[in-house]
Amino acid sequence: MISNVHARPWLALNLLGVAVSAAYAQSTPAPQPATAAQAAPATPATPATAGSTPTAPRAASQTIEVTGGRSSDVDQRRQSTSAKIIIGREEIDKFGDSSVGEVLRRLPGVTTPGPPGRGGPPRLRGLGSGFTQLLIDGQRVAPGFSLDSLTPDQVERIEILRAPTAETGAQAIAGTINIVTREGFKRRLNDLRIGTTLENGKSGGGLNWTHNDSAGNLVYNISGSAVFPRRESENLTRTTVNRVDSIGSNADVGALLEDRTGTGVTTEKRFGSNLASRLQWRLGEGGDSVSLNPSIFHTEGESTNTFKLQRDLSRANTPGLYDFGTSKGGNRFTNARLGLQLRKRVGPVRLEVNSTGGSFRAVNDTLRTEFNNGSAAALRVLSDSSDVREKSLSLSVKGTGVSGGKPTGGGEHSLVGGVEVDASKRDETRISLVDGKQLFTDFGDSLEAQSLRLAGFIQDEWAINPNWSTQAGLRWEGITTRGAAANTTGGARPTNRSSVLTPLLNGVWKFDPKKRDQMRFSLTRSYRPPTLGNLIAKPSINRDYPTVPGENRETSPDTAGNPNLKPELATGLDVALERYLDSGGVLSANVFHRQISNLMRGVTQLESVSWSPGVQRYVRRMQNIGDATTSGVELEAKFRLDQLVTGAPGVELRGNLSLFDSKVKSVPGPNNRLDQQAKATGNIGADYRMRGTPLTLGGNANWVPGYTTQVDSDQRVTVSTKVVWDAYALWTFNPSTALRLLGSNLDARDFTNTTRNDSVGVNGPERTTVRSTGPSYVNWQLRLELKL
Repeated sequence: MISNVHARPWLALNLLGVAVSAAYAQSTPAPQPATAAQAAPATPATPATAGSTPTAPRAASQTIEVTGGRSSDVDQRRQSTSAKIIIGREEIDKFGDSSVGEVLRRLPGVTTPGPPGRGGPPRLRGLGSGFTQLLIDGQRVAPGFSLDSLTPDQVERIEILRAPTAETGAQAIAGTINIVTREGFKRRLNDLRIGTTLENGKSGGGLNWTHNDSAGNLVYNISGSAVFPRRESENLTRTTVNRVDSIGSNADVGALLEDRTGTGVTTEKRFGSNLASRLQWRLGEGGDSVSLNPSIFHTEGESTNTFKLQRDLSRANTPGLYDFGTSKGGNRFTNARLGLQLRKRVGPVRLEVNSTGGSFRAVNDTLRTEFNNGSAAALRVLSDSSDVREKSLSLSVKGTGVSGGKPTGGGEHSLVGGVEVDASKRDETRISLVDGKQLFTDFGDSLEAQSLRLAGFIQDEWAINPNWSTQAGLRWEGITTRGAAANTTGGARPTNRSSVLTPLLNGVWKFDPKKRDQMRFSLTRSYRPPTLGNLIAKPSINRDYPTVPGENRETSPDTAGNPNLKPELATGLDVALERYLDSGGVLSANVFHRQISNLMRGVTQLESVSWSPGVQRYVRRMQNIGDATTSGVELEAKFRLDQLVTGAPGVELRGNLSLFDSKVKSVPGPNNRLDQQAKATGNIGADYRMRGTPLTLGGNANWVPGYTTQVDSDQRVTVSTKVVWDAYALWTFNPSTALRLLGSNLDARDFTNTTRNDSVGVNGPERTTVRSTGPSYVNWQLRLELKL
């Protein structure tokens, strides 16, 4: 049964609005004792770049004496000229999540696709895949790597940049999420956490270990984890085909032509392990250092799916119908990386050289067998095996220097410039068989692709006076991608070249330098390049219509790459008001707008193709379809209850609400939104340490309303509302031992995705509606936390 949408999210959002209004109404909040998260050095400091250490000098808008500590997360955010949200260790650790993805979905403006509690790649501002730039220690995430492979224990902090900068990169139309891994400190740390999980009757577990220490001039951090989750999930898909009077979103629905319902149960087993370290040697007293950052991640899993198909009404020309079947799959993914970093002062310039080499391999095998009732022989057997290997090498050189400055304050320039080179090579082998026969004999089994990215940037952060700070930059990036079948010779290789010049301007206005209110603005240009698969992917034949040459339907197209794609370009404006409370809280309101050109979207067309000579087939490729806009409002509040009500308990409150809108000009409305963009997302949460007991309690509610997207004139997608309630309890036995219980997705609800497609059928216009529904599940985690 599908759950109704509850009213609790609206109550949470109303409480958030009341809290923001009440906090802004205070002219001078009463000072309160700082919490542990706020007990930080009072000297403000500009946030360090990804991968920095406490002793490394930092480019800032004023001269800073580094004393070996860090400013609080709120102070780092306030002092940054670029719009940045910083989430530190205390907040990352709060719930005791098992993956970084679980932490990210509670952060301001972040959404994750998929059913409640299952997560997915994090996205900013509701935008789909590729709009958000994902970095680890300032470096782009390797293809195929999932942030869920990282455990929160391996993360030092999370940075969310709402607008791009010349230094961090411009492939960030929605923004940037930078995961900074653990850094080595002199203070010794040796933490071990052992946990178990339970979801839908399936148990799993894992352990995490983190160790920090130093030996002479060596400061190091080592972290590792091993997890083995188990899952079982159900799904129901109903497909109906109706006659319509015409093609279009407002067409009247006529007679029912087809009606079938599929059900399935999937069991998954996975094992994941990783080991990462940072080894840093200090070279003298001037902050010079050299560091090595080796890491290896490995995951493997297997899944089994049993499925049935009930045909209440069908037509003779609908192929590939079965009564039941099984599917088995296995996968392995290994990613190894080695980074080398040198920091050295050369005269007045701080030089930083980074080089990273990496390699990954992904192997996937699937075997699907379909049967008809009353027949022992298989109706159809489909197998798919792929082996992808990729090697990459990157080199970046960056120089930072400070000039100017007045005794009265202001006038200082922090200049940074650099060049970047990234090269990668991918080899992919894929074999797809139907009843033992290979589908593509003319394309070969293998595919090679190479990519080369060059970039150069310059950026000036200027403290004009105590009130004004600006950051102006210019960045150029060029990408060349080439592909070819590995076992063919001669002929033109599909090649795509693109380059983008992006000017970027960020600024901060402090109304009164002695107070904590300020305004931010950003005027930027950013872009989204096409992925390797979108450019040069080999054709893939739809499994429901595998006979070639032969016809298929518009609702069941083949897929292929498009080497003529252009990158999307976006001109953006961000304006924000921020208030930083005396005891460490923050209130902010941000508005943004993006004007996008060369928007990429999948388009299905009838084509004459080489794999079906003489018979045209429908093929879906990514195309540049024109212009689009997206805008939004983002509200955030984080403070303690006793900052609002004198004498109230010291409950730490946090909330955020983001509202999004978008329009694709070439698609008729209403709901002609950017693909996969939700209309809003919100969180409200609280944490409280019980007085007189070693018990800490906390909870969070995450809300993403349902939405409909008009993909094109004859296709629309509808996604149901998603609400996730989380709560935890932490019992601290002593400073070195604690026990944590976390309940995630406590109000488990069904999740529904509906796709409606109008097309020209055999006997005229018809509408195919596919409605997929599946339950979500409560997930329990119990973890013992030890400081050895």
